[in-house]
Amino acid sequence: MFSSKTTLPALGDRLRLERLINATDKSLTSGHDVVAGLSKTPKTLPAKYFYDDLGSQLFEQICELPEYYLTRTETAILQTYAVEIAQLTGSCELVELGSGSATKTRILLDAYDQLGYPLRYMPIDISAGILESSAFALLADYPTLEVHGLVSTYEQALQRLNLPQLPTRMLCFLGSTLGNLNLQECDLFFEQVAGALRIGEYFLLGVDLKASALKPKSLIHAAYNDAQAVSAAFNLNMLSHLNHKFDGNFDLATFQHSAIYNERSHQVEMYLTSTKAQTISLRSLLLTTTLQSGEAILTEISRKFDLQQLEADLSHKGLHKIRVWTDPNQWFALILCQLKG
Repeated sequence: MFSSKTTLPALGDRLRLERLINATDKSLTSGHDVVAGLSKTPKTLPAKYFYDDLGSQLFEQICELPEYYLTRTETAILQTYAVEIAQLTGSCELVELGSGSATKTRILLDAYDQLGYPLRYMPIDISAGILESSAFALLADYPTLEVHGLVSTYEQALQRLNLPQLPTRMLCFLGSTLGNLNLQECDLFFEQVAGALRIGEYFLLGVDLKASALKPKSLIHAAYNDAQAVSAAFNLNMLSHLNHKFDGNFDLATFQHSAIYNERSHQVEMYLTSTKAQTISLRSLLLTTTLQSGEAILTEISRKFDLQQLEADLSHKGLHKIRVWTDPNQWFALILCQLKG
């Protein structure tokens, strides 16, 4: 694994990997957020605990499910309009929050390459392993690409962006991850994005749209309650992760997965519901809590957006819409914004 700042000699100047956080960072491992969530009424758990190794594998499986329209719909939009995006921005450094395996990023890189622009990419991810493996794969497939990866939280990375080496920069936040932020978190995130960009730079955002005449609630519901129960396994695996991480005694057999579409809030709410009265201990956190039969723990929200309201929220932070692209059914949208003074 790489150190805080590493350039790997075999790749010359094409690869630089930098760690802004450590795996032992107490803000990431203390479990204070778990204690706070399980001490509230109603109880909650932070969605970041979905992602141990098995959780990450299960999410990759979810993205391939027939019911999970989000990934394939966003991918289709990118495939259709990536060249247009590249034409609008011109020569541009790509910065991606939550880059993961960078599968969809390749569509953008292909578009910029097709137009003859130099390729420079800054992936940002909290997982050092996936950042390194995806960087090697990209460099093997794009001989002129330069990669500067940051192992970091979004907040840290947005505070540490250097000046781009290309004429401009586009910050990408794909995959509908914005939906996991509540209203206050979303407002703060847009403020941080605007603060990280220079006037004239770009922000490309992928969002899932709310239910409509073209998008029935049943479609959204099925995406989080798939027939193969992969979503249920993903949700329940959070408890296994907490058991392992904090010496807990969650019995997965006594919890049921559910996900509902809250029409009033335009969001999916995912829960783990206790099927019996029980006492839960997380010994390394010195936490003991009780659950009643039928009591639910909220593990994730996934907000669905109204485009007009979202554009207004972005504009309020100086991020003005340049173009919006949707699929023919208007299930999903990509929004290209530009920071203006």
